[in-house]
Amino acid sequence: MARPDLTGVLLVGGVSSRFGSPKALARLNGETLAERAWNLLGEACAERLAVGKASDEIDLPFKVLDDGTETRAALAGIVAGLRAATTDVSVIVPVDMPRLTADLLLELAAACTSAAAPLTSPLPAAYRKTALPVLERRLAGGDLALHEALAELDATRLALDETQLKNVNTPDGLRRLG
Repeated sequence: MARPDLTGVLLVGGVSSRFGSPKALARLNGETLAERAWNLLGEACAERLAVGKASDEIDLPFKVLDDGTETRAALAGIVAGLRAATTDVSVIVPVDMPRLTADLLLELAAACTSAAAPLTSPLPAAYRKTALPVLERRLAGGDLALHEALAELDATRLALDETQLKNVNTPDGLRRLG
């Protein structure tokens, strides 16, 4: 059952230069990566937000909140998502990790001090609103590296199932996952 005290933030932006087209619209087993991630967030979170660039004009079956910046970085979407969330804790999911599970997201949320992320990757992650000042400062200063932001926060790093953390960067990589 979806947790009423948890917001799911789906990052649908990204240049997708290696992929060649928007990853959000790529299909795996009959659904787009965006739909797959959106449905996953619905399993874990009572509130869901999709964040990206309005200028990308990606045709999705749900509303996409514009992150309000020219910056192309996950940090911009995370900041916009945390600002818009009505809950204290949000789990952040990139659109290109189709093997994630609701249990993994709930584990991140449960471990969240000011942030929680896998040992091996800065995403997916969970953040509390108390992380916003650090993230906003880093975004404004152009310090966009998420692993550096996590190091600056009281972040819990978890050993998680690496098979669930696979992201797709090319059409061939997506075919291999399918």
